[in-house]
Amino acid sequence: MADNNVFLAAQKQIRLACERLGIDMGYYEILKQPKRVIEISIPVRMDDGRIEVYTGYRSQHDDTLGPAKGGVRFHPSVTVDEVKALSMWMTIKCAIVGVPFGGGKGGVNCNPKNLSQREIEEITREYIRGISPIIGSDKDIPAPDVYTNQQVMAWMVDEYSKIKGYTDHGIVTGKPLLLGGSVGRNEATAMGCVITTMEALKKLNMSLDEATVVIQGFGNAGFNLAKILYEAGAKIIGVSDSKGALFNQEGLVPKELLEIKKSKGSVIYGEGEVITNQKLLETKCDVLIPAALENQINEKNACRIKAKIVAEAANGPTTVAASKILNERKILVVPDILASAGGVTVSYFEWVQNRMNYYWTDQQVNEKLEKIMADAFQNIYQMHEEKSVDMREAAFMIAINRVVQGLKLRGL
Repeated sequence: MADNNVFLAAQKQIRLACERLGIDMGYYEILKQPKRVIEISIPVRMDDGRIEVYTGYRSQHDDTLGPAKGGVRFHPSVTVDEVKALSMWMTIKCAIVGVPFGGGKGGVNCNPKNLSQREIEEITREYIRGISPIIGSDKDIPAPDVYTNQQVMAWMVDEYSKIKGYTDHGIVTGKPLLLGGSVGRNEATAMGCVITTMEALKKLNMSLDEATVVIQGFGNAGFNLAKILYEAGAKIIGVSDSKGALFNQEGLVPKELLEIKKSKGSVIYGEGEVITNQKLLETKCDVLIPAALENQINEKNACRIKAKIVAEAANGPTTVAASKILNERKILVVPDILASAGGVTVSYFEWVQNRMNYYWTDQQVNEKLEKIMADAFQNIYQMHEEKSVDMREAAFMIAINRVVQGLKLRGL
């Protein structure tokens, strides 16, 4: 079961990269654990008058190349091991795209679907009060993640600013535009995945306007992925959410599905065949995009994946064993630490704009994002070919080498 423990998986990936690079394993000992992890108790007065106590976490893996950076998720599956692993992957993700951040991640173990807006706000404010001693625009900058959004970030800005006694827009990214957000941030994770998917298609001598795409997950990233790909000419033949999956070989229209989900609660009420999430992953397509949670492609189903490209928009959607199987089957994987790096890249743009108090246009943001993501893909693909390793190993090798060089320059 260790393969399904994301923390052990992240450690294994870092160790393998160090071994491949011939790095002194003392550096692995530094990087195999987060530098700091905090666990907090979050008491909340519920709408019915009772008190519930939730558990929150913040992990800061490494700050060698800059302050910690990473999202905060509100989800019932949040554990300390998950948060630690995600912070480690954020270190790798930032190093891959060359933004001056280290890795951080946070979460609260709760189910927002069962909470009112006021209860979510109380959890958010109490969480920020609990972690405020270890965060800051020069120390650790949170951002949205699973079941958190611009509104949650706005509450975080407000609560942190109350604690400090002055407004600090740079404390989080992914904010509303009126509170110092950046244009393009809401679509950034999806856009980064699309850019790297297009680069992967070029390697297979294919184009986006002839590709069939399946997307697991229809949250912010999943919908924006579907919308951008559809508008670029791709055919979306399958999508899913927590209620199930919808398949239609003739193609689906993302905006129509969003309206259906808003009115009926799920994409499964759209026009097409209702199938399981598992069957959706095994659907024949050109591009499969897991945009949900961890461990969706595993040792049991990896042999049945029929996609030519797997572009991992989610964090850790493929287990270590499954990744090996996909590589052996010559399925080109755009690993999560690259495919989902658009979010942290535009978060960096937002952070820079906050510090300058000067804001960029859509065109400026998208041009900068496209160059960074395309260059990162090419660097990883070159390493993948030169060292005969899979794309994930290549990405880890590039990132670990950069972090270790930073550690050496700082005196270790």
